[in-house]
Formats: sequence, structure tokens, C-alpha cells
Amino acid sequence: MSEYPPFAVTVDLVVLTIRADGLAVLLVRRGVPPHEGAWALPGGFVRVDEDLPRAAERELAEETGLTGAAAHLEQLGTYGTPDRDPRGRVVTVAYLALLPDLPAPVAGTDAAGAEWLPVARVRKLAFDHDRILADGLERARAKLEYSPLATAFCPPEFTVAQLRAVYETVWETRLDPRNFHRKVTGTPDFLVPAGRATEGERGRPAQVFRRGPATTLHPPMLRPTTDR
Repeated sequence: MSEYPPFAVTVDLVVLTIRADGLAVLLVRRGVPPHEGAWALPGGFVRVDEDLPRAAERELAEETGLTGAAAHLEQLGTYGTPDRDPRGRVVTVAYLALLPDLPAPVAGTDAAGAEWLPVARVRKLAFDHDRILADGLERARAKLEYSPLATAFCPPEFTVAQLRAVYETVWETRLDPRNFHRKVTGTPDFLVPAGRATEGERGRPAQVFRRGPATTLHPPMLRPTTDR
């Protein structure tokens, strides 16, 4: 008999978006044991014929209808506490997905429901998903300082005011509009003008931008002084 017990591998997704001016996470209501009836992060077992990124993309598509190419998707971490799953030895690889606002999700076959819930209202998730969610939020908030990650929450074309709302929502703070505009438009390759304008704050025309080619922001987008 082998000294190494069999174990399974799963992927879990921290899927974040901004809805109703607040940061929201996609959760599913478990329809089967264990933790039947509890809220959990979407995810599932890795199939024998797929690698981890493919499994994460499949789960993302099943829960949101989007492919990995339409969202920011990155590996978050690995979680393997022996007793994390009462069904047996299960190691999960968590992924972080950031999306523009989407319609109401449709629950998968083993879920009793699926909803976008405000992060501030989330209480006690199944398994160790509270820890995974906390790690995902920390990663997202930190990466906004040195990468163009905030644009993943925006539609393909957006205004600076819409982008500022992302930073304010994720960081839970207020930013000075003029300083923010100066920083983001003055950072090389961060934003690319879309060649049109739309109605902005107070009815004034606002230039529309697309995400630029930058992968790292130099200097980092340090959090400006709050105005409250």
C-alpha cells in the first residue's frame, strides 16, 4: 500500500467586478454537500485531460459566459490545508478574475444559485474561501498601484472619471479628480485616446480612452492624498 494517499485538484475563482458603485464578487450558493446552502467561490475539479489555466478558463466561462481572453485572469495561490475539504485531500489552485460589469450570472449544475454580492456584505463562505477571497482582494488592491489592472474593470472605451471610480471603489477612498487626471494621462502608454468625447461630469465633454500597451506603471500609481 502506498504511503501517499490519493488527492484531488480543484480550481477556485475570485471573480471581481464593480456594480452599483461598489466592489462585488461572484458567489454561488452550494446545492450539494458539503456545505449545502452556503455561499462559496465558483470553481470545480480539474479534469484529467486539462491543465490548470484551461480549467480556470472553463470555470470562468461556465459561470460568466466569458472566455479568459475577455477578462483579466491570473493565478492567485495554492491552498492545501489537509482538512480544508471534508470529502478528502483536495488541493485547490485559486485564480483572480477582474471583469467589467456583467448581467446577473446563471448558476451551474451543482449550484442552487449565483449572485454578484457586494464584498462588504460577504460573511462566512464555505471551505476556506474566506481566506482565498481576502487574498484576492489584497492582490487586486496592491496591483492597482503598479499595473494597469484597473482598466480590466472598465469597458473597452472609458473616460478618466470612470477609471477614477474604479480606483476609488477598490481602494475605498476619495481621490482628487485633477491630480488623478494629470497622473493617468501623463503616464506613458497607460491610456490611448479613442478619438472621441462623451458627456462627462457636470455635462462637460470628456475625452474617451482605451487601455494602452503598458504592463507596468513607472512611476507607480501611488495613492494620491484623499480629499475627505
